[in-house]
Amino acid sequence: MIKKQSRVEVRVKKHMKVRNRLSGTAERPRLAVFRSNNHMYAQIIDDTVIDANGNKSGATLVAASTLEKDVKESLAKTNNVEAAAKLGEVIAKKAKDKGITSVVFDRGGFIYQGKIKALADAAREAGLEF
Repeated sequence: MIKKQSRVEVRVKKHMKVRNRLSGTAERPRLAVFRSNNHMYAQIIDDTVIDANGNKSGATLVAASTLEKDVKESLAKTNNVEAAAKLGEVIAKKAKDKGITSVVFDRGGFIYQGKIKALADAAREAGLEF
């Protein structure tokens, strides 16, 4: 009998394949997206940072989520397409304030449709290039 992998295992495997192909640099950091059943999270990460032990450890430059008070107050629900679009605008605004204009998009193993696409489109419209 063939055992079917869970959706989480499949997503993590896809994410590892994506992460092997792309990496964020100081000039073009990585915009990583994660969505749970209730919230969405976005981070802009520089993967070239090296920690005290000499290992690569990504440094988070900018972060935003639907858990933040100002974002949550302006939304009716935190887990729909409108919330994802709002989060895309917020992360792009924070990135522009830090001087980041160009990023590499990491969809986190999620299919590029719905909430992930809405976040990406809103970030592009707000001024991020990817």
